[in-house]
Amino acid sequence: MSALRRLLAWMLLAILPLPQACLAQDQLQLKAAFIYRFAQLTEWPPPPAREFTYCVAGDARLQEALRALMQTTSSNASTHTLLLNEPQRVPQCQLLVLGTGARGDLRRWHEVLADDPVLVIGDSADAFRSGASIGLVIEPNGLAFRINQTEARRRGLTLSYQMLKLAREVK
Repeated sequence: MSALRRLLAWMLLAILPLPQACLAQDQLQLKAAFIYRFAQLTEWPPPPAREFTYCVAGDARLQEALRALMQTTSSNASTHTLLLNEPQRVPQCQLLVLGTGARGDLRRWHEVLADDPVLVIGDSADAFRSGASIGLVIEPNGLAFRINQTEARRRGLTLSYQMLKLAREVK
């Protein structure tokens, strides 16, 4: 009888909602995985970078999740993550993630970056509409993304066909 009780307890735990902290951590890890994959599916103009730097603005937890992911993946290139607190030109950044705290500064980031070949990823649908190359959007069924291909091309970036066909929307 105790084995049956244990089984019922495990089944009950499986259907109960996860604590908010667990969901938030899973969401951060999923965002980091998407961002990492976006970098792999993007072509930057020559010459190829010897080091690849992921810059994150306004979200230290996302930067840490990205750094943890980098430590578990094997890559031929040297990769780094950098946390930025305000719009600034950072020549070594190939990819910039604008976290929730930096969304309002998108226009300032665009002014600072000018036409630099930086893949700008916004953590909202608003960022996609406001000029980020990719907008990550939380939907009821999970995480989705939208692509502003016009902005990516303006920056000299080529986005993979695989990424374009998986996007919820391409502009």
